[in-house]
Amino acid sequence: MDRGTERDGAGTEHAATGRIPLAVVVVDREGLVSHWSSGARRLFGAAKEEAIGRPAVDLLPVSGALPEDEDVSPYGAYAAYDGLGHDLESSLDGRLFYPAAGRARLTVPERERVDVLWWAYPLVGPGPERLLVLGADVGGLQQDGHEEEARFERVAPGFALHTDFPGAEELARELPEILPSMSVEESARIVGQVLELGYPVLEFSQNDRVPVTPDWGVPRRVERRARRERAARAAAQGLPLPHEYADDGDDLEYAAVRERLEFLNEVSGRIGTSLDLAQTIIEVSKAVVPRFTDVAGTYLREQVVAGEGFPDGVPDTTTMWHRVAVEHTDEPGRWDDVVPVGEAMPFPAHTPFFQCMTTGEPVLVPRISEDMGHAIASQFEKRDIRPLITGRSMLVVPLKARTVVLGFMILLRHPERPVFNDMDRVTGAELAARAGLVLDNARMYTYQESVAETLQDSMLPHIPPRRAGCDIATRYLPGTLLGRVGGDWFDSVKLPGARTALVVGDVMGHGLNSAAMMGQLRTAVQTMAALDLPPAQLLRNLDDLAQRLGDTYLATCLYAVYDPIASELHIANAGHIPPVLVRAEDGRSELLDLPTGAPIGVGGVPFEAVRVRVEPGDRIVMCTDGLVEVRGEDIGVGLATLCESAAHPAASMDDACDTIIRALNTRGGRKDDVALLMARLNGIEPEDVAEWRLALDPVEVGRARAVVREQLHDWGLARLAAGAELMVSELVTNAVRHSLSRPVELRLVRGDTLLCEVDDDDHDLPTLLNAGPGDETGRGLRVVSTLAREWGTSRTSAGKTVWFELTLPRR
Repeated sequence: MDRGTERDGAGTEHAATGRIPLAVVVVDREGLVSHWSSGARRLFGAAKEEAIGRPAVDLLPVSGALPEDEDVSPYGAYAAYDGLGHDLESSLDGRLFYPAAGRARLTVPERERVDVLWWAYPLVGPGPERLLVLGADVGGLQQDGHEEEARFERVAPGFALHTDFPGAEELARELPEILPSMSVEESARIVGQVLELGYPVLEFSQNDRVPVTPDWGVPRRVERRARRERAARAAAQGLPLPHEYADDGDDLEYAAVRERLEFLNEVSGRIGTSLDLAQTIIEVSKAVVPRFTDVAGTYLREQVVAGEGFPDGVPDTTTMWHRVAVEHTDEPGRWDDVVPVGEAMPFPAHTPFFQCMTTGEPVLVPRISEDMGHAIASQFEKRDIRPLITGRSMLVVPLKARTVVLGFMILLRHPERPVFNDMDRVTGAELAARAGLVLDNARMYTYQESVAETLQDSMLPHIPPRRAGCDIATRYLPGTLLGRVGGDWFDSVKLPGARTALVVGDVMGHGLNSAAMMGQLRTAVQTMAALDLPPAQLLRNLDDLAQRLGDTYLATCLYAVYDPIASELHIANAGHIPPVLVRAEDGRSELLDLPTGAPIGVGGVPFEAVRVRVEPGDRIVMCTDGLVEVRGEDIGVGLATLCESAAHPAASMDDACDTIIRALNTRGGRKDDVALLMARLNGIEPEDVAEWRLALDPVEVGRARAVVREQLHDWGLARLAAGAELMVSELVTNAVRHSLSRPVELRLVRGDTLLCEVDDDDHDLPTLLNAGPGDETGRGLRVVSTLAREWGTSRTSAGKTVWFELTLPRR
């Protein structure tokens, strides 16, 4: 192992160079050796073939720690490293479940007793392994004649990537710091790199960390690097090993492994730049072509493609796999018709693809034979894929996350290129592991985004673009891409008298809690609006409800009732930003001066309502503060921009909303949700409204039928007269029968539909009944329900209203 240099107290440098073996052993849950490195063979004297499957205690006979007075090396103090125990036998027997380190004297066949520094790390990753053991020969750490200069405060094993470029020491991380605290998947990945791809290293407190390789020759650093590069080029070209490497196979292995690590590091940097699933798939495909393979086809399970939940169960012959990407170096279009992207297909059990997807392990086919090419081609009806695959080398690697196979990649090399080998299998497995995690992150984000959007859509109403006397347009924008649910909402409620309630609210806070509270408050507003409560009283009741729900329920709310017949707005405010009114006459816009009121949930604060006169064509714009408020900027700037953009002419309501969003959403710093509601107040002309007062006398039912018939003929709606007369007769009969003292009021309103309302002073709402053959009552509302386009009942301050609508005939 290269030691670098040291300085004594006088600043004199002392050379400290040499190389030592570092043994890597993995013990499974039965106490049997499952991995035995070449360093372990040199240190403990047993060949790999002899060690695998044998009890670890037989191969590592521990005779105990060295006596305190036996000063064999300058590292005696290491037995108390980090205060952890040093009982290696307990670790091997599975009685220790935490990282341990110490010194031990081992009896090694055909050698003297060996003084060893050891480290044991219980593994928590998937698979049967349970213990990682690292060992170093203390004698190899000594310097002849330089024992005093070679003393160090502590020695620790670590793991290094790319140790031949500056800053390599920053990449070497100590295993004692990694394994105990990392996730299961990450821990297993690091261990896999130690065993297959990386270099165990020893860190000295005064020196950089450098690799320890299985060969202990010490050529000069520059010469060694040049030799490794020549060996790597020879290996890549499939040439015989030069004579200078005849006895130096480890240097060739080092160069090949180093090149592989550089490739994996490069791939890791190129994938995962986006949480978009489609973009991630493209990145993964392009990262491996052409450096590692000539063709890369990516298949994913249909649940992953659809952005649904994690797929359950092991794939089988019925599992549908979607081809989501094909990247290749062949002439353009050669693969497009035969294996088009987007196709879904199952794979039978006899194929290497099925073996990969069910075992979760890479499958290597050095050359696709004629028979295998024919078997694979049988999956593609009426398309001969054999010319594209026969004779090529194939590697199928699984894309896994949390032990579940999300998909797989089919990697193919041209016949003239070296076939995939075992090293490529390991590289492909590591590549797939990294790609699988990246794809799963994108899949989870897609899924969570879909869930959030579904939740938000379910909580926000789908408001019709037209109400009686007004047109409505809305917009909702989430505060961030990662959080599409929030507490902002808008709503519109149909009220008696052809009126419409317009609502915008903002729950303080973000996320699911705010969204849940928003859903409760919105439901409460709809319920109270249906009772036709005045705006100030509705906010008062909403405030009482919020206080009963809990101390954390705070929200602002703007509630307006538009009466298109009276041409006025009745508005109350609970701590919300004021609305903007755009006058149709001159295009002037203004913030309405309203009593601000306190937010919902504060309690004990009165609410006031004001009436605002409006004209046909005026527009009211109501929004939440997320649209106009930017961090570090006075809200007055946003409100001024809102007024200016709201007054801008637009071809439609949707265009008007988009103009406002563009003007305000381009400013940086917006983090809050946005709810926007705009209503064009068209009004209802007096000639489109007809009203009658009916005495509490059954004879008035006939009069009601007559006046309705005559009015519909005057409006050119004679085709609706028969049905309207029948339903009016039923409603007026009920009203006359149940009214207490006040005359019954009958109103017809001609708008986008024909609206008929019957008011009386009885507060009991009628219900739809199933009337039997002998029942004398209960058929009236059944007739209305059958003939009307829509119907309903609502309480008023004076009693109740029963109404129905009919669709106007096409002209």
